[in-house]
Amino acid sequence: MRHDLNPRSPVFLSVAFLVSLIAGGMTLSRMGRSISASTLQPNRISTSTAQPGTWTDRWGDGFPDAVRLDVKQDRENFVRWITLLAEAQFYHPAPAAQIEIDDCSALVRFAFRNALVSHTAAWRRSMGLPFDPGFEDVAKFAYPDWPLGRGLFRTQPGPLEARSQAGAAFAEFADSAALLHYNSFFVSRQIDAARPGDLLFFHQPGQQQPYHTMLFVGPSYFQPHGQKWIVYHTGDLNGHRGEIREVDTSLLMRHPDPHWRPVEANPRFLGVYRFDILR
Repeated sequence: MRHDLNPRSPVFLSVAFLVSLIAGGMTLSRMGRSISASTLQPNRISTSTAQPGTWTDRWGDGFPDAVRLDVKQDRENFVRWITLLAEAQFYHPAPAAQIEIDDCSALVRFAFRNALVSHTAAWRRSMGLPFDPGFEDVAKFAYPDWPLGRGLFRTQPGPLEARSQAGAAFAEFADSAALLHYNSFFVSRQIDAARPGDLLFFHQPGQQQPYHTMLFVGPSYFQPHGQKWIVYHTGDLNGHRGEIREVDTSLLMRHPDPHWRPVEANPRFLGVYRFDILR
């Protein structure tokens, strides 16, 4: 994205958010695929990272305990990476991200996947990050060498299947509805309960794809002001390719269309959710 004003300016963010969204109606409607079909491969469940007895599901949410980040340091590292990577696509988008990310769920998928990989020197160059954050990697595994093979997201309801059958339930692609129903758990309908890395879900009836998601960043890696930043992709804007935007939570709560306010009084705000792997 190119801006004539400095995108790091709070004034720019407030004015641009309100003006552009009033004009565009904040149509976050298109949830199209952002991963080319040529990159999707049949999922093969890995056994290299799973320890004996870990193909269980203590929470009953359909995820094997083998993929849960059950060590505090791993959870913290994952959250740091996913929030940095999501926000960085607004300020310094990676070339691959500009191709892949075309709706709200694609932004989440991109950040989620890259938070779990091995962050090698080559990877860092490909991301074009303006600084080295100094974060450690998730130690438990490095995608795609993890218990679910190339599958990242659950796309079907139901209990955890046997290892030999679980591949069909997980895929590299998931839209916002799948992220909501099969990959995260409810935290609260109060925005104050959100932690960095959490998801905010909305349901807008009447749209072709009614589910929409935003990622709660918390304190910005790029903005010196504010503690509750949210990043999201608009999806299609009146027939034109949308864009990634960032806004302070307090501004979103005053959105001119009350259907997009993350407040309990708005029935279209489904609430704050957290990824199942963080349980």
